[in-house]
Amino acid sequence: MSASSSSQRRQIVAHLQAELRRCENAKRPANTGRTSTGCIQLDRLFPQPGVARGTLVEWLASGSGGGALWLALIVAREVCRNHGPLLLIDGAGTFYPPAAARAGLDLGQMVVVHTSTARDESWALDQALRSGGVGAVLCQTDRLKPRAARRLQLAAEASGGVGFLVRPAAVRSEPCWAEARLLVEGRPGATDGHGRRLSVEVLKTRGTVASELAQAKRVELEIDDETGVVRAVAQLAAPAVRRRPSAGVKRSRSA
Repeated sequence: MSASSSSQRRQIVAHLQAELRRCENAKRPANTGRTSTGCIQLDRLFPQPGVARGTLVEWLASGSGGGALWLALIVAREVCRNHGPLLLIDGAGTFYPPAAARAGLDLGQMVVVHTSTARDESWALDQALRSGGVGAVLCQTDRLKPRAARRLQLAAEASGGVGFLVRPAAVRSEPCWAEARLLVEGRPGATDGHGRRLSVEVLKTRGTVASELAQAKRVELEIDDETGVVRAVAQLAAPAVRRRPSAGVKRSRSA
């Protein structure tokens, strides 16, 4: 290869690298802030408090009716307040609008997409996240493959959108491309009689190292089904131990 050909090839490579950097910078979302979930204790389960724009969040359900989808919907409501409508992909056909309306979701700011195949579901997720025209995308799925999840993470980063994926707990050992993977389990005994109690545990967060996995964070929550209000369950303080007076010391008697 001649010196001139080698020099020309280096120039082409340098030009392509410059163009790639320009494209990456152009796609970088302007809004990379965080939004509160509406519950301070839940916010603290993320790497930094709240849900970041341009990320995925995985809510793993321990079983049907465990509350993972309901909690994800309520958090999506908060994330979408100032960022556009919520797009919900309902492959199972189980979404019930009246219940969502009671929980404070604006049905006029929701788009519901029905899909019948895994391919359609994956395509809809990818296109919605890449569009940048919605505040958040939510999908309950048991058909997502690791490679598809990686594409969704890149799509969210490019547009600055937020993707909420409600998945079965069986995928907890699969690679995680989300900013946070949270396990949601139902608990008995809601205090007000018309809500539900949930346990939310961090399984993985972005940047987690092996030594931190043993220090899993967990929070107990209650959701009011009528208002969609999420609050942390108050932890009962351990009763104070009464100390006996030392021998030879008399108790003082008040006047």
